[in-house]
Amino acid sequence: MTVALEHPTATVGDLMSLPALQISDDVTVDTAMHILQSSGAEHLLVRDEDGRCAGLLTRPHLAPFHARSWYTDHIPVRDVALDRAPFATADMPATTAAAAMRSRDLRAWPVVDHDGHAIGLLSL
Repeated sequence: MTVALEHPTATVGDLMSLPALQISDDVTVDTAMHILQSSGAEHLLVRDEDGRCAGLLTRPHLAPFHARSWYTDHIPVRDVALDRAPFATADMPATTAAAAMRSRDLRAWPVVDHDGHAIGLLSL
């Protein structure tokens, strides 16, 4: 855990970064695997049809599909078990977010506005 996350007055908004890679929840598992592999990223932010944050998709979430490539081009990522809400908000104290991330064993956590749209990503 970084010192900044444990700083008593820091907020998530102070520490978040822009989410680099975002995909729609109708993207297929095969495409999501290709994006992760070609980018070298550890996760993808997933948006629903309204543009709201649907969750964070990681390599471990896609691991069960590696051996089943014959149907991965038909399964949308919305059907994959991924890290879903609740998400962090920019005004949340960083110490609260750090505790929530530890309790959920998260390395990254989407940050959303009050309408549910992703505005950032908090990473350990």
